[in-house]
Amino acid sequence: MNSDLTSATRDRYKTIRWGVIGAGGIAAEFCSDLAHLPDHAVVAVGARKSGTNTEFADRFNIPHRHDSYADVVNDPDVDVVYVATPHPHHFDAAMLAIEAGKAVLVEKPFTMNAADSRLLAEAARARGTFLMEAMWTRFLPHIVRIREVIESGRIGDIITVTAEFGEQFGDESPRAFILDEGGGALLDIGIYPISFSAMLLGQPSEIIASADLSDGGVDVTTSVILRHESGAHAIVNTTMLAGTPNGANVTGTLGRIEIEPEFFRPTSFTVVTAGTGERERIEIPHVGNGLRHQAAEVGRCLRLGLTESPILPLAQTISILETIDEVGRQIGLHYPPRTPSAP
Repeated sequence: MNSDLTSATRDRYKTIRWGVIGAGGIAAEFCSDLAHLPDHAVVAVGARKSGTNTEFADRFNIPHRHDSYADVVNDPDVDVVYVATPHPHHFDAAMLAIEAGKAVLVEKPFTMNAADSRLLAEAARARGTFLMEAMWTRFLPHIVRIREVIESGRIGDIITVTAEFGEQFGDESPRAFILDEGGGALLDIGIYPISFSAMLLGQPSEIIASADLSDGGVDVTTSVILRHESGAHAIVNTTMLAGTPNGANVTGTLGRIEIEPEFFRPTSFTVVTAGTGERERIEIPHVGNGLRHQAAEVGRCLRLGLTESPILPLAQTISILETIDEVGRQIGLHYPPRTPSAP
């Protein structure tokens, strides 16, 4: 990359201008946290429900309010589109943005299956647009520090990873129990511990999964063992029936890392040295809910002229969905085929 191109790209993205598709809870958290980044701004929002976009835009002082997703991706003031719809609609919204030549950040899970994720990746690469999954945990300060500790060799070779995410879903979350709407613990919250394991160990060589399904066909509790060629094992659990501690541990030949609940949000961790039992607690002060760090990564990549993040490349997002596909196959989780939604 030549310096002139880098300079021009940086000038173009002096302020990263976001267009948001979807106006639900995660979109609200994202917009709220983006206020901590002075060089980012939400300039447009689109929602299909009448009045929702206006209410959302008023809440976050967003100037452009659109009644269709197509209008958001075609808004000339938008640099990046953040797809925050329910996950069965991620593919269509992201494809709209890619075809419009816009950079795209897609909420997790990226798509409903690995095949659709490959299609999005191929389209983005052909169009030359930036594309990334919004697995926000990957970019949190404590996770960055944990990677540094592991890369330093301080805990040795990883032997086991354990992580869980359990939350009691009630009447306020009816979609989570509806198969046609992408419900189930695996896709909604199980993706967090699976993605965490993938960050540390890569794609597993063997997957053993067990689950309990609801009468409606969604998984309500799922447990998975992920075995790797290195000999390392990851054990991940997820449930929609109860709140679990939601911590995580990484154990190596020289020590271990104990991540305090909730491991997927800004938190602290302790490094324990094998043999001596010496403990070092690492606290990283944090303001906000943590969603802005993924936005900062998008901005960094755009200013460097990158079309993928080296921290969460598309190949890894696809491999994580391949793991989830296999877990779904083993537990009998069968989502209906994707049907195109209106723009």
